[in-house]
Amino acid sequence: MEKHQGVITFGGNPLTLVGNIVKVGDTAKDFTVLSNDLKPHKLSDYNGKVRILSIVPSIDTGVCAAQTRHFNVDAAKLENVVILTISCDLPFALGRFCGAEGIDKVITLSDHKDTDFGLKYGFLIDELRLLSRGIVIIDRDGIVKYVEYVKEVTTHPNYDKALEVAKSL
Repeated sequence: MEKHQGVITFGGNPLTLVGNIVKVGDTAKDFTVLSNDLKPHKLSDYNGKVRILSIVPSIDTGVCAAQTRHFNVDAAKLENVVILTISCDLPFALGRFCGAEGIDKVITLSDHKDTDFGLKYGFLIDELRLLSRGIVIIDRDGIVKYVEYVKEVTTHPNYDKALEVAKSL
């Protein structure tokens, strides 16, 4: 498995990403994650739509919660777009968060079981077994159109740029 050091930091300390770093122009790889009700979901379940993958380390941290809330508001404004928030949190934690926060537009998915998404897209942090923060946008034809691996995991992604790309598709 590929390891990529120095791509990201956490609190200024370099960490290692494991898996295949995804790039604009790549064909999106299908992956399987779990929904809040423990059912498997695949990226291909959402074929024919623009897919925004909002990747967070843990929904129970301030920046991750804010990222999910931000996309939940923006998702209501976009047509034929699905926003998938993916983390290694347990499905129960994701469900609790969505219920408590009124998250109803974003679909939260857990990669905790097999880290299938994390490894196929290069977002798995080797030292922590969490996903790094980032955004991936995939068009209706399954081509990656935008990728952001947030350099410092404790900071926000570029929401405006990501939404600009999504709206253009």
